[in-house]
Amino acid sequence: MFVPGDATGLAIPAHAEALRHGGEAFLTQAFRRFGALSQNNRVARIRGFSAFGGGNSGHKVLLSVEYERAEPGLHTDLFVKFSRDFADVFRDRRRYELEAEVRFAALSRLPGFPIHVPAAYFADFHHESGTGILITERIAFGEGSIEPLWPKCWDHELPEPLAHYRAIVSTLAHLAAAHKSGRLSPQVEQCLPFDPATAAAEDPIPWDATQMRALVARYAAFATQHPQLLPAAVTSPQFIAKLERDAVRYIEHQARIKQFLHADRDYVALCHYNAHIDNVWFWRGSSGRLQCGLLDWGRVRQMNVAYALWGSLSGTSVEIWNAHLDEFLQLFIDEYRGHGGPQLHLERLKLHLDLYVASIGLCMLMDAPALVLARLPEAASASGPRDPVFRKSQVALGFFHAFVMFLNLWQTHDFGASLDRLPDQ
Repeated sequence: MFVPGDATGLAIPAHAEALRHGGEAFLTQAFRRFGALSQNNRVARIRGFSAFGGGNSGHKVLLSVEYERAEPGLHTDLFVKFSRDFADVFRDRRRYELEAEVRFAALSRLPGFPIHVPAAYFADFHHESGTGILITERIAFGEGSIEPLWPKCWDHELPEPLAHYRAIVSTLAHLAAAHKSGRLSPQVEQCLPFDPATAAAEDPIPWDATQMRALVARYAAFATQHPQLLPAAVTSPQFIAKLERDAVRYIEHQARIKQFLHADRDYVALCHYNAHIDNVWFWRGSSGRLQCGLLDWGRVRQMNVAYALWGSLSGTSVEIWNAHLDEFLQLFIDEYRGHGGPQLHLERLKLHLDLYVASIGLCMLMDAPALVLARLPEAASASGPRDPVFRKSQVALGFFHAFVMFLNLWQTHDFGASLDRLPDQ
């Protein structure tokens, strides 16, 4: 199955077998069209082609090629990402997340791009069907100075978790600052423009008050039946009553919240949406300092920087989040300003973070317990959130971990009080 790419006009493969059928001829034409391969060179042979099972969206392929002529900077080990998963409706519904990533791939080829990202070889998308393909350099995890690929939401296994998160937060700030300082203009505005109306319409809370109360009641039952999976503070009747009361208030005020989050453009910049440790590669530079590059740019866009901070830090442990959040936020503020971005303020950034996490959690996570039990029934008898049984389902693990972090932050930051601090527009 092939569809016409909106950007290049090439017929692009929708799945792995179509790519295999297109073979060296398609890869040569695609790489040349994207500017990744010179017109007098070609892909001579595919020497490796195997499925890769990671991630929560479309199919992936590990691809190895040989070129007719070696050229400086050409990578032979590549990674292919499709937007579609025709065998899994849950994963396939996220197919449009690749569209922005395709645009970002073209942007990342700019000379002097400010952070490390995998070199892009081809990217295109067919909007009508949600079909897209992205081909990039494959990161050599665990080879040379590059650390192994760390599994998502098992951040407690990191040898130096604070150093790893400082590297991520600094890299996020460098990219955002490069955008705000004008070093990526006008290309960002052309590829990934910011529209307040579109941003305000993203990720609405899809429940009315009655439905939200029912979801909270279902969570209360889950907390009673499976308390070992949750921090004790978020299972108490007092917390659950407060969650229900304030969740309904967030539904009532979600338009005001969205307006507030996008009103001050100093807090809106080009960001990675989901810089969990499985979307990052780490190495140590000559100084010994830990550095990182970012991959998997689904839903990349101009966004409130709080979105990116939640998207990266939500994978860490409750203990690290509770003890070091202010440190991470201040690091972002300092690096953002130090690399040419505007001056942000800690308490205001924390308010942005609280309002966003409450809103996105109510939008996406309130049915996480039901999703986990449906996709991983064994979770019901797990000893705790770090039980190895969660390794059986990346989807269940990712959603449940984010759900726990969301509830923890609701309890420790008092999202009801945060809503009370929302300024009048």
